[in-house]
Amino acid sequence: MRVFTVIGPTQSGKTTLVDALSSLDGRATQFDISGVVNLRSFDYLDEPWMAIDIDGGADSLAYAGPAVAVSDAVVLCVPPDPEAAVLSAPYLRLIEHSGVPCFLFINRMDNPNGRIRDIVAGLQSYARHHITLRQIPIREGDTIVGAVDLISERAWKYREGEPSALIELPQSAEQREQAARAELLEELSDHDDHLLEQLIEDKQPPSEEIYHLAAEVLQHHELIPAYIGAAGHGNGLRRLMKALRHEAPGVEVARDRAGAGADVLAIAAFADIKKHIGKLVVVRALGDGLKPHDQLGGESIGSLTGIDAKTQLDGLAAGEVGLAVKSDHLNPGLLYTATDGSEFPQWAAGRPAGFRQIVRPVHERDDVRLSSALSRLGEIDPGMSLEQDELTGHAVVGTQGPLHIRRITEKLEADFSLEITSQPVQAEYRESITRKVEHRHRHRKQSGGAGQFADVVIEIAPLARGAGFEFAEVVKGGAVPRNYIPAVENGAADALAEGPMGHPVVDLKVTLKDGKHHSVDSSDFAFRTAGKMAVRDAITEAGPVLLQPIMKVEIHLPSVFVGELVPTISSLHGQVLGFAGHPEAEGWDVFNALLPAVTQDDLNRSLASSTRGTGWAEFTFDHYEEVRGPIPEAARRGNMASA
Repeated sequence: MRVFTVIGPTQSGKTTLVDALSSLDGRATQFDISGVVNLRSFDYLDEPWMAIDIDGGADSLAYAGPAVAVSDAVVLCVPPDPEAAVLSAPYLRLIEHSGVPCFLFINRMDNPNGRIRDIVAGLQSYARHHITLRQIPIREGDTIVGAVDLISERAWKYREGEPSALIELPQSAEQREQAARAELLEELSDHDDHLLEQLIEDKQPPSEEIYHLAAEVLQHHELIPAYIGAAGHGNGLRRLMKALRHEAPGVEVARDRAGAGADVLAIAAFADIKKHIGKLVVVRALGDGLKPHDQLGGESIGSLTGIDAKTQLDGLAAGEVGLAVKSDHLNPGLLYTATDGSEFPQWAAGRPAGFRQIVRPVHERDDVRLSSALSRLGEIDPGMSLEQDELTGHAVVGTQGPLHIRRITEKLEADFSLEITSQPVQAEYRESITRKVEHRHRHRKQSGGAGQFADVVIEIAPLARGAGFEFAEVVKGGAVPRNYIPAVENGAADALAEGPMGHPVVDLKVTLKDGKHHSVDSSDFAFRTAGKMAVRDAITEAGPVLLQPIMKVEIHLPSVFVGELVPTISSLHGQVLGFAGHPEAEGWDVFNALLPAVTQDDLNRSLASSTRGTGWAEFTFDHYEEVRGPIPEAARRGNMASA
């Protein structure tokens, strides 16, 4: 079995293309994963194939890497519009990094919005390897009615819902065909000295030789061949499928590309949880194949089924794909030996989960069940992250965007019978002081028996941003016995847990200068309490200020959108640090800035809009700085919550 993935932007007609390809020679068997991935198993010319259809859009892009890792080739399906080329930039970036053989299919050519050469030129901006036409269109007026294969020089006329008919090359297309073929041969000759010699000697190379060279060049990912068609009308499908059949490599190439060693038995691409069934893991057998109850990843796997999740299989031969049932120890994104598992190459990893939401159950009694369900979803969803909010203790779910969190919400309800609510993660504010203050506090309590007594004089002073908390003592004459000084320090630290505005206090120094003690009533507890109250009171007198977290942001986006980002950063009160071309991704820039953490969601939404879903940001904490102007609403809410 050979496997290929169909990827591309939203509204490019990927699913229509997969539907049409998988039904060329009969019916297909399919399996849906989380409403994002659809597997189609079918036969073409008596050979088994599987097509993996990945939803378009940024919310589903995390599944594209694992799909490519498990595939022998990829079909990049694009719309016939030069202006839409940038929407394919994330997919071309993945293809380039992976080294997977790629076939470009320009779909919906029954209604193009531009010339094919302009479409290819737009896409070329995001590919290091040359995109070369393998077909040119035949036109009648403004309508594309067929295509010419540039290697065989055969012309085909489209027929609605039927195989194309072989026709004589129209005179109107001869000149364009000759020019395009010469360009194709010139591109191929860069990779073959024999062809170069033939062209120099003005000899016409045989078609079989060119086809063989084209397959070899494709398998080494040295060129990206471009085909045209209209999947909705059945146009160009057989030519694309024949190219896949003759030029796509076998499973051994995918094995090497994924970094699988000789002892790797299978590659796990996806997983899903189905109500009343449990966890299903999509595995592709490598090496000598895989059988039910074999050791995989250190434990015995359960049964193996076809992708209909019903047909029991005796085993999977090398290259075949099936579902591992009752194998909860297996997770997607891993290469498995009999005893262990290793992660996919880095290029297969998705974007960081930039949209973070605090998730809680509608019914408090479901808190434990929700925690377990989210943990299970985190195992199968490559675009999801899971952590815990320090303030509330609730789960923080990171997603790829609004549609992603909606899918998670729907799956929790459908497969786990859980209802949830979600809200954005609040920025973690801090407080500090602006001036030095000395303060005395006496703690005295007498309620029968031994009492409590401690008297301390402390001084607090501001430190540089990021310095944290320092404690010192300059007590003379034993006014505060040395065994009680650690208790004062602990009390001072206790006071910093919550300042006047309800947030932790940072960047100050507390110095114990003097005090008094009682031989009977003094204790560690008394001096800890005195230290805490002294520091707490002193902070209110020392010009407390609110500090907001500032994040360093690394933004990846196509270069054409960089100009729009500068005013966006300014509007969010950020600071532009600079930008430069990405060293490994053609047509991409890396933009660096500093940005208040409270604007993180605003930036994500702005990026989704201004870059048409192609850009993303990675945030890392950089420093705290004083809030100028009115206290943000989020900070006031934090104060109220703590009160």
